[in-house]
Amino acid sequence: MEIVRWFSFICVVIATFVLLDLSNNVDGRAHFHKKKTDHTHTKKGSPVSPSPPEYLSPAAPTIPSDPYNNPNPDPCVFDVTSYGAVGDGSSDDTEAFTSAWKEACAVESAILLAPADYQFTITSTIFSGPCKPGLVFQLDGVLMPPNGPDCWPEGDSKKQWLIFYRVDNMTLTGSGTIEGNGEQWWELPCKPHRGPNGMTLPGPCDSPALIRFFISSNVEVTGLRIQNSPQFHMKFDGCTGVLIQDISIDSPALSPNTDGIHIQDTKGVGIYNSMITNGDDCVSIGPGCSEVAIENITCQHGHGIRMRTLIYFLQHWEPRSASFTGLRLKHLCQQCVYKELR
Repeated sequence: MEIVRWFSFICVVIATFVLLDLSNNVDGRAHFHKKKTDHTHTKKGSPVSPSPPEYLSPAAPTIPSDPYNNPNPDPCVFDVTSYGAVGDGSSDDTEAFTSAWKEACAVESAILLAPADYQFTITSTIFSGPCKPGLVFQLDGVLMPPNGPDCWPEGDSKKQWLIFYRVDNMTLTGSGTIEGNGEQWWELPCKPHRGPNGMTLPGPCDSPALIRFFISSNVEVTGLRIQNSPQFHMKFDGCTGVLIQDISIDSPALSPNTDGIHIQDTKGVGIYNSMITNGDDCVSIGPGCSEVAIENITCQHGHGIRMRTLIYFLQHWEPRSASFTGLRLKHLCQQCVYKELR
């Protein structure tokens, strides 16, 4: 009997160990199925401690921008092609330019960009201020008006085309060309010697000045090529602080009334390092001007520099410096001709 009791006890102990071992195997399999696969590559034999979970505050959802409502990836550059400008030389891009101007005008140090490799056509347009300071109108392509008086919109002014009004601290610049399409305007019978048998016929003879700055201050025009204006290439009326440098103005010798630069009622003007080839005055200085400096200018086959208020300058002549108060002419090409009064 004693042997039977020991045998029963041993069987109970063995059965207990077997049950415990089976329980551990089941727990191990359950744990394996719950564990997520870790794809982190670690060196063998290096213990890896699980990283604590990162608890981030919920961020505001990002809303994809509509490309049509946000045409400017750079908030300071307003490309007219993003506003619908076609630039094929015939489509009317006026609305695109005015829309880009309106938005650029409201941003400090903004750039209105007319990019290279395009030919933009706009009708007579007034770009009005005041604007935020530092505005740049950058023309790297070609900008031009409608081709001749027959294509000019009926309601548009025939006295001016590209007008900047009440702007301050603005620059008109770029590597492009402002093309005036002036040939058909020059041939109007009211122009000098353009009528029958070389006559000049009476009648309306309005022709647009290509660029006009009106009642503006601290403006700069630089780098551009300006050519074939119907009449004056550039006019500055009632302005203060004008810098013109490194530009080229080019029209045929027989193009009538195509003054290169005309200033009137304007003070503080510097014209430097430029070439002017045209059919009338290279630079004309009208009444109400003071503090004008002209230096390193070449004038070709035109009428030279005309001072319509020379009497005023003669009254303020300083013999010691051989210059006029408020007017300095320096390093001018020998082809320039100086005339007194028209």
